[in-house]
Amino acid sequence: MPQLHLPLFPSGASAISGSLSFARSEETVTYFHSGMPVFSHVQTDRASFRLITAQLHVTCGASQADLARAFGVPQITIKRAVKLYRSKGAKGFFAPRVVRRATVLTAGVLEQAQSQLDEGHQPRMVAELLGIKPDTLTKAIRAGRLRTSAKKTAATARTTRSYRATAPVKAAAKANARA
Repeated sequence: MPQLHLPLFPSGASAISGSLSFARSEETVTYFHSGMPVFSHVQTDRASFRLITAQLHVTCGASQADLARAFGVPQITIKRAVKLYRSKGAKGFFAPRVVRRATVLTAGVLEQAQSQLDEGHQPRMVAELLGIKPDTLTKAIRAGRLRTSAKKTAATARTTRSYRATAPVKAAAKANARA
């Protein structure tokens, strides 16, 4: 027959569940399971806090709602910590953050891309030649960091002007044909 454990909490401890509690003293937080200390950390150590809350849920059976209520944090914080603990273990809480890579369009790459564009190459071809994504190059063109060749722009402008010049003439010819 299993033995019943009475909830023995140290003085000044706050209850998390029937057998779990925590106490804050000066700069440290200590966690208790059935009155025995199981873990402690500095109050400002967020990684350790997230680790112990995940462990309390996974190993001690504390509900996520009880943990969120006891510590005054959103329940999603506990859920994310549990997910991280289950996928990567304790080392996941102390791993360096993954940050974005360095800028792809450095000054040298921009210079090379601009020279290729000045020669009349298409942006897609230039991106392939430089080993960068075509969208990256297109965004730089739209942002004004790069400009396309003047030949293409002049041809487009002439086409637009010639259409605008002939449109009134065509409209007048249609009006005369009806009359």
